[in-house]
Amino acid sequence: MLTSLALIFLVGLAMAALCQICRLPRIIGMLATGIILGPHVLNLLDSSILSISSELRQMALIIILLKAGLSLNLSDLKKVGRPAVMMACVPACFEILAFFLFAPWVLGITRIEAAVMGAVLAAVSPAVVIPRMVQLMDTKYGTDKSIPQLIMAGASCDDIFVIVLFSTFAGMAQGDSAQIMDFINIPISIVLGIVTGAVAGLLLSMFFETAYAHKHCVRNSMKVIIVLGVSFMLMAIETWAKKYVSISGLLAVVSMACVLKMKSTAFVSKRLSEKFGKLWLAAEVILFVLVGAAVDIRYTMSAGAAAVAMIFIALAFRAVGVCLCLVRTQLNAKERLFCVIAYLPKATVQAAIGSVPLAMGLACGQIVLSVAVLAILITAPLGAIGMDLTYRKLLSKMF
Repeated sequence: MLTSLALIFLVGLAMAALCQICRLPRIIGMLATGIILGPHVLNLLDSSILSISSELRQMALIIILLKAGLSLNLSDLKKVGRPAVMMACVPACFEILAFFLFAPWVLGITRIEAAVMGAVLAAVSPAVVIPRMVQLMDTKYGTDKSIPQLIMAGASCDDIFVIVLFSTFAGMAQGDSAQIMDFINIPISIVLGIVTGAVAGLLLSMFFETAYAHKHCVRNSMKVIIVLGVSFMLMAIETWAKKYVSISGLLAVVSMACVLKMKSTAFVSKRLSEKFGKLWLAAEVILFVLVGAAVDIRYTMSAGAAAVAMIFIALAFRAVGVCLCLVRTQLNAKERLFCVIAYLPKATVQAAIGSVPLAMGLACGQIVLSVAVLAILITAPLGAIGMDLTYRKLLSKMF
């Protein structure tokens, strides 16, 4: 296992650095590392690592969502209002609709399998989007109209919405009948997730403040460990309560982070955000290398032109959804175009849940994973490079 971890980190980081030099997203190099080291090419990774990859992927997703929650400014979010709420669900719904309508014809899968595939691919990537939105806020591009905050909020909540839908569709694909409660549970899961996380965040902030008042200062590194522990507990609560009521553990994690940011001092929340950003540097290597390792590149290549065509059809639907969210806003045509570009990249959620249908034994598992990886390879550089090249031309800078 230690040899495998050494290869994952050293080769993964080297390939990521090489991609960065070529002005490509780092995750491309990490995915390539996983494909090369994985069982379908060189077979250099220990089976014990691959057997716990789903748990490691979930931990990585928790870390990036904590980072996102600690980066959100709720006052800016309130100013954005309706468009932020719509951006959290409308573009994803349009993309799922595209898969539902066209994937059975293009890829030869059933409608419910198409819905599962759409739910896997519909989420935008916080790993690609959020760092760039933070950079825009720091350099004051688009902040006069809260564009980075709008995109960051939508991208963070969009993932949660899609993951909840994915759970529902995956259960239906396993043979569970679609019940009206499956869809009623979506808003219930979201509300309970927000409330549970807010309570946890409030209790944590009170604990940290009480400890400080009694001169028992909790180091920021220790706070990170405590916050991670509570986050894992929130995810466990989702599993424990599943028989009785739906609670979105991932949304609870984001909510907890937002409340911590709101109730903590600016210095503390900034330090926590920085530390989770550093944790993400390690987590993303493990996440994307292991996703690459799960891919049978021969099967992915066999998906070929049909899969690529389906990805672009879905992106066109997503673009329409983004434009619909921005109707009756103050954004001009250039700024709306930037929002469309910013909503293209896929990586984090696709990496985290792309192999879940395969692990569940669904007949569509291999094709879902293959299309998910192709989507990452196509859209992550497309969106990242697109944002980097256009933000100065499409967004105004506030002085």
